[in-house]
Amino acid sequence: MARRKRVAVNARFLLKDRLEGIGNFTFESITRIVRSHPEVDFYFLFDAKYRSEFLVAENVTPIVLFPPARRHALWYWWFEISIARWLRKHSPDLFLSMDGFGCLHSSVPQVLVIHDLAFEHFRDNVPYLIGKYYRHFSPLYARKARRLATVSTFSKEDIATRYGIPLDRIDVVYNGVREAYQPLVKEAQEAVRTQYAAGGKYFLYVGAIHPRKNVARLLMAFDRFKQTTGAEHRLILAGRNAWDVKDVREAHAQMTCKDAVSFVGYLPNEEIVRLTAGAEAVVLVSLFEGFGVPIVEAMRCDVPVITSQVSSMPEIAGDAALLVDPESVDAIAHALQRLASDMALRASLVAAGRKQVEQFTWDRTAAALWSACERVLREEHDAK
Repeated sequence: MARRKRVAVNARFLLKDRLEGIGNFTFESITRIVRSHPEVDFYFLFDAKYRSEFLVAENVTPIVLFPPARRHALWYWWFEISIARWLRKHSPDLFLSMDGFGCLHSSVPQVLVIHDLAFEHFRDNVPYLIGKYYRHFSPLYARKARRLATVSTFSKEDIATRYGIPLDRIDVVYNGVREAYQPLVKEAQEAVRTQYAAGGKYFLYVGAIHPRKNVARLLMAFDRFKQTTGAEHRLILAGRNAWDVKDVREAHAQMTCKDAVSFVGYLPNEEIVRLTAGAEAVVLVSLFEGFGVPIVEAMRCDVPVITSQVSSMPEIAGDAALLVDPESVDAIAHALQRLASDMALRASLVAAGRKQVEQFTWDRTAAALWSACERVLREEHDAK
């Protein structure tokens, strides 16, 4: 009888009520993988006490490795000492890491998911020591891994060019969209607008408040839109303050229509779903994205999208969004005005979005990621 395959998974971003980008990707994809492959034993490597709800199938064994790797000073310890020791002792067939960090001190074959290289392109937007750590170790991890997965063709080409990785070693594994994202009936939409926008229409930004997200220009563009049109619309920004929010605070302070802006902070997923489905439009005008999850979440809710014409965003949006120059306040303001006034344009974008979003499902994500893992397992088997 053949020995069961054993796969170790970096599960440190599986955090109760804190499943942001990488955490959501990890949970949605790995849940489907482990349930679809009961013939494989999975070992979830946590860096702290875990919640039982993350043990999604009987073929999952949880392992807690010290220390909690929440700060960059402990990353090396966790990946290069604790994980290396565990991999050496238990010799799994594969180590799958969802956050771009691998283990240099292990001979176990590795598959890494690198979501993007924003820290390479916008060095001033990352705290100095964290950026230095990323830029030193990320290329080493990428070259060490047997295969890489990333969330867009743009990021695939970016990784290949910057780190010298052959394109045929990198798989595109798009993000999915949770099924909770659905259009709201009129009464439910009105309830959301009453709760968050005094019953009126609103534009929505979802994401961390961070220089790369270009929130300061969005505020300036919204102010210009309000002054030019006199429209009732509000702007709601849903996300935590990530780092260096000075420019956002200054832009907000200088607004004429600052009272029409609401910073609601980090919200639970179910509230983000409601806010998205109730919006007049979702606006993501980042300077750089590896994917741009709010784009496809909006499409699934039949909500139009304004997004940037740079990096991965045109690839993800297709012809189902208004694309703008993210460095042009005028261009962003004009797009807001168009979506607020042109009902035919809104309808065409919604229709295109329904078609575009069909390619972004978590089932496809999980299948593509497991295909990359199976390829490495097969190559390792054939080499023995």
